[in-house]
Amino acid sequence: MAYNVLEYGALGDGVTDDAAAIQKAIDLCAANGGGRVVLPGGHMYLSGAVELKSHVEFYLEQGAVLKASPDISAYFLPNGNGYAPVSAVSGEKAVPIPVTAKPSFAFIHAKDAEAFSITGQGTIDGNVHAFVERVSKYYCNGTFYPRPTMIYVENCRHISFCNVTLQNAPFWTLHPAGCDDVLIEGIRILNPLDCTNSDGIDPDHSSNVRIIGCTVQCADDCICLKTTAGNREYGPTRNVLISGCTLTSTSAAVKIGTEGVGDFENIVVDNCIITGSNRGLSIQIRDGGNVRNVSFSNIVIETRRFAECWWGCAEPIVLTTHGRTDETASGHIENVRFFNISCRGENGIFVAGTEDNHIQDVVFERVWVTLLASSKWPKGRYDLRPGSECYGLVYRKTPAALLQWADDVSFRDCRFGFEGMEREAFAEGLKTENCTQVTLDHVKAESASEAFEAIVIG
Repeated sequence: MAYNVLEYGALGDGVTDDAAAIQKAIDLCAANGGGRVVLPGGHMYLSGAVELKSHVEFYLEQGAVLKASPDISAYFLPNGNGYAPVSAVSGEKAVPIPVTAKPSFAFIHAKDAEAFSITGQGTIDGNVHAFVERVSKYYCNGTFYPRPTMIYVENCRHISFCNVTLQNAPFWTLHPAGCDDVLIEGIRILNPLDCTNSDGIDPDHSSNVRIIGCTVQCADDCICLKTTAGNREYGPTRNVLISGCTLTSTSAAVKIGTEGVGDFENIVVDNCIITGSNRGLSIQIRDGGNVRNVSFSNIVIETRRFAECWWGCAEPIVLTTHGRTDETASGHIENVRFFNISCRGENGIFVAGTEDNHIQDVVFERVWVTLLASSKWPKGRYDLRPGSECYGLVYRKTPAALLQWADDVSFRDCRFGFEGMEREAFAEGLKTENCTQVTLDHVKAESASEAFEAIVIG
């Protein structure tokens, strides 16, 4: 059965807060055993927070826009705290709030629910510019932190997000936490590339997640697997498939970490295209969680440098583990595979363990890396943020592939090289430092200049 929100009091005039009418339709649909709640096309529905319920399909018709209210007091408080800064559009300075364990504010929310979905060809708009202000020509930041998460669902099962467009998120866009059996298919996430923290999809302590055929454009990470401290009561993030996605990010296109107090395991990323990103594939472990059994395959990666306010230095592939603080023991990374991956950009592969925590069992097969300077930003550096004071930007000439403190690493049918005349910041084709059991099989490499060897194994 369909429940048209216009029949429950929604006006869809873009001015009136339609939250009560939309929630009334959802509640009635759930009370009657389920069905479809419809936002008809041709209308903009300004709304405060909405609570999803079990067995309800929340359906946005083509041309329907659900726009988040600029009034922060209209949002859910997943932490149950009382912090509520002044609305960013009121003209007053927002009241600072601490970073809390779970999202402080959520626009669309569900908890302990099952078998619900958000579908349709319509649009959900997070109203980002109600909550941020320009800091420089390179980025906008919030008037308070953390800003509202667009969609936060916790401890839910058998849920789907299909075909809708999610845009202008002021903070993370789609955040399933402690969820099982999550399908995210065919959605578009279109966030400004200069508004910080607007991650695309953040599966957190979630399992059996499929992210298929999505387009994500955002400032910060497009798809980021997490095991946050705020949701540590749930299990690891495991059994995740990411396939057929096109991704553009001012940070990392696909990332595991950095927030990782729990484990990550059984991750497959396949058939994706990454363009115009500050990083491609990234595993960044800074907390106690471990990473194992990860496969990346059939991926095209094009990277470029952005301003230093964004994490990353155009590395197409990054694996790093070190403590977030001097008191933090970071987790272990092992059994990671890269197959049939083409990398072209302003930096090379970077794998860095530490002296007391080596990265282990990594395979590169049919991986091609070409370094080419293309932006105005300085090259010749790696980004180890976040971490203690000794882990920031590292300034050195960059090989096409650099590995440090890694064991049992294999290169098969790989190529490493350089193009263009601007090569002052580039170095060897392949270099390893403090690594053991490095195997080369049909590897072709060239150096950036005669001052460097093509391959250095150490």
